[in-house]
Amino acid sequence: MIGNVFGGSDSKEPQLPKDVKDAISKCRGAVQKGLEGRISRMDVEMPVGANFGVESNKSKGKRGNLSSLTGDESSQQEGLTMEKLDTSNRELARLFVEMFQPLGGNHIAAVFNDQTLADQARKRWAGDVSAECNILAIDRKGKRGVMKTGKKKKKAKGFAAKMAEEMEEDLSGPFALPKDTEVALFVAPGPKELIAVERICNEMGMGTCVILLNARLSLIDKYASDEARMLFTEEFETVWSLSAAPQEDAPGCLMHRAYPTDWILARKPAVGPPKTIALSKDKFSAEKCKEAYGSINVSDLEKGTEKLAENFAGWLK
Repeated sequence: MIGNVFGGSDSKEPQLPKDVKDAISKCRGAVQKGLEGRISRMDVEMPVGANFGVESNKSKGKRGNLSSLTGDESSQQEGLTMEKLDTSNRELARLFVEMFQPLGGNHIAAVFNDQTLADQARKRWAGDVSAECNILAIDRKGKRGVMKTGKKKKKAKGFAAKMAEEMEEDLSGPFALPKDTEVALFVAPGPKELIAVERICNEMGMGTCVILLNARLSLIDKYASDEARMLFTEEFETVWSLSAAPQEDAPGCLMHRAYPTDWILARKPAVGPPKTIALSKDKFSAEKCKEAYGSINVSDLEKGTEKLAENFAGWLK
């Protein structure tokens, strides 16, 4: 089991991150606390489309922001696209790969959903000694934007071409991690990919730390089996989460948790620092969010003056 890989924060009280740099630092500390607690199944969630500044902001004095775009008018203005989502997930994976570099690149696996995403990471991280790891894809034949139109006439193949085809067919077998993997980072896996994650957890055992990055487990309604539901809802520990609260129940609010502290429900007013509305040992349900939001003094609400995406943009940047 992985022990003290990197330093972490000693704070025992729930604290909201001040900016993206502070969020990364606190997330690092929460992961370390989880490792010290011998947790080998971790779930990490950052705001949707967060810009960590790893790839795009390399100039001095520039850094990313943790704006969470929630599908309202402001999100359309910001232009949240699949490319930005992929970049955000890849940047988060890159930060985690760097966190675990003391283990050695051969013991770290960054696992993407398909070959296109894996190839993009290889290209972006090439030659970076702080990003050494095994970059893998669950769907090793999957390519985005590639469509099969119809049957093509078979051409005569030489020996080399036949060997290459046989090797490609071997890749169609079940996804597997390298045997020496100590940390497996699964990047934004969906319900289909979680089937492979479950199998990997069973095959590798608790000696391999499995970390889900932006899996958005709370949005998944159905799992492949009861065993899978138990694994992802009970065995995986949320060591770090910073996400929007249900906006219909708690407008302009967010939920945050950094292991081992409590969950925070907070709101950013138009003026002043974020305000913690409530604390909870467990993640806030929609009902609890509504109840906590309803307990706020009406004079503090400033109704209709803010949107959550704008709060994130103005607070964490």
